Amino acid sequence: MGRPGAVLPDGSEPEPVFFDTGSGSAVHETSDWWVYDGTLGAPLAAGLRGSCSCGWRGTTLYPLDWQEVADVGGPDLYDTEGLEAGWDEHIAGTDARTVPVPDDITALVTQLRTRLDALTVQAPLAALRVVGALERTSAGAGRAAAYTVLDDEQPWDAVATALGLTEDAAHALVMRHTRRY
Repeated sequence: MGRPGAVLPDGSEPEPVFFDTGSGSAVHETSDWWVYDGTLGAPLAAGLRGSCSCGWRGTTLYPLDWQEVADVGGPDLYDTEGLEAGWDEHIAGTDARTVPVPDDITALVTQLRTRLDALTVQAPLAALRVVGALERTSAGAGRAAAYTVLDDEQPWDAVATALGLTEDAAHALVMRHTRRY
């Protein structure tokens, strides 16, 4: 998943910020760029760069003007288009290295998503029934695929590249699908 990543004045990435909600043992953790505004104990970010959950970091540093963030109405309205272009390039490169998904499956998934989006408004209970059926179908297919991947004994770096994930994320995905529900 791509997003703007905060960069500190020394060029490093800040550690996640933890917010104690004051009730129970739950503590919210975030690395959203906008929390690094120097308040509530968070460090002050000096710039942004493209960031992906796979570990990729963009090479272009975009200076962060906190006054401009305030002037445009906050982080949601702040222009991060340059970061998104870098992430799009990263995704295109990642997609080129991943195992291809057959075109007919891609088209079916796209068609299904479009139809489900409409159904959630028109008939939400029907949409939930479809989602339940898809979950059962995908769980069986995922389990079979995961066991085949394990039986093939491919190195985790190859599995990760094929899936477009980090090794840890690829391992977690495969192992999650080996569990019975």
